[in-house]
Amino acid sequence: MSERLRLKKNADRRLKAGHLWLYSNEIDTEATPLKGVEPGAQAIIEAASGKPLGVAYVNPHSLICARVVSRDANVRLDRSLLVHRFKQALALRQRLFAKPFYRLIHGEGDLLPGLIVDRFDDVVVVQLNTLGMERLGDEVVAALDKVLSPRAIVFKNDSSGRRQEQLERQVEVVFGELPEQVLLEENGVRFVAPVIDGQKTGWFYDHRANRAWLNGLVAGKRVLDVFSYVGGWGVQAAAHGATEVLCIDSSDEALERVAENAALNGLAEQVAIGEGDAFEALAALKAEGEQFDVIVLDPPAFIKKRKDIPNGERAYSRLNREAMRLLGRDGLLLSASCSMHLATERLVECVRGAVRHQDRHGQVIYQGGQGPDHPVHPAIPETAYLKALGVRVFRD
Repeated sequence: MSERLRLKKNADRRLKAGHLWLYSNEIDTEATPLKGVEPGAQAIIEAASGKPLGVAYVNPHSLICARVVSRDANVRLDRSLLVHRFKQALALRQRLFAKPFYRLIHGEGDLLPGLIVDRFDDVVVVQLNTLGMERLGDEVVAALDKVLSPRAIVFKNDSSGRRQEQLERQVEVVFGELPEQVLLEENGVRFVAPVIDGQKTGWFYDHRANRAWLNGLVAGKRVLDVFSYVGGWGVQAAAHGATEVLCIDSSDEALERVAENAALNGLAEQVAIGEGDAFEALAALKAEGEQFDVIVLDPPAFIKKRKDIPNGERAYSRLNREAMRLLGRDGLLLSASCSMHLATERLVECVRGAVRHQDRHGQVIYQGGQGPDHPVHPAIPETAYLKALGVRVFRD
């Protein structure tokens, strides 16, 4: 490999601590010009002394200009390393789960920056979120075929991260034939995953454990699922004994899937749907005098970048306030956030403010994160993004 990138003095600290990212201002561009590296190519990373530190793929046009794929300067990210990493990841998931429904590859958490792979039994959905991974698309398909022998592989390349890498959006079946319905099972409940036209890969496995916790507390309750998407929370609540569930989402298509998933589990009678903006829907329900025993708030990321933090925190606070107005005397709120830039204590603060605004008491009785098929890289705080708070909201 002829490409090399030399780091400035002391710029190797994060790398030595285990981090996988390098920023353009850490490169000694006089010794090794970034401009000279072909976007997407792999390069040996060197300390200021010239000592090799590992191999990374490079995108000179991205803020994170290099992502480390191996600590061994003699290794390349190719089909053989992908097969090895896929097998490592698969071994973990098979220890964790009895059935083949999970996130198989979680980017940096599985030492494959820029790559997401979700498994729906014999259908695999892939997101190539960086230029370096995009260039390895064929190798990813070949490695998945070798390790899993799937029926179909879908490239769901429509994430916002691709824009920052100057990549086009594309969704296509790149291997095999997609069945008419892609099914999954979570916490004993079956769902259809809209892998082609749904959000992300079609499903959010990250909340599995948080849903399982809530499922134990919904029997006989009236449940409101806000930002319901295809009914992950709401349909599971109905399956675990909730007497009545209302799923609200702004997407007509998502709500059609809610109805389909409710029917799939024989729960059509218990699950109702309502289309609309979450804030407007909550206000309308309050005006109609509605009350719920359990409310789930699982919004999209209100904070995409650091500069969004003040506005995002205000949105989380308002959302929790509006929802709490609909809780009965002794209610349960599941308040979640997938915003990497929102710290857990700030979400607790949003909930605390909302509780006081209603002149009630709050008890945080559960704190959850992402499931173990979304492993956190201990040197990369950004890989721990999901937060879920279970809060009892009551009056004396």
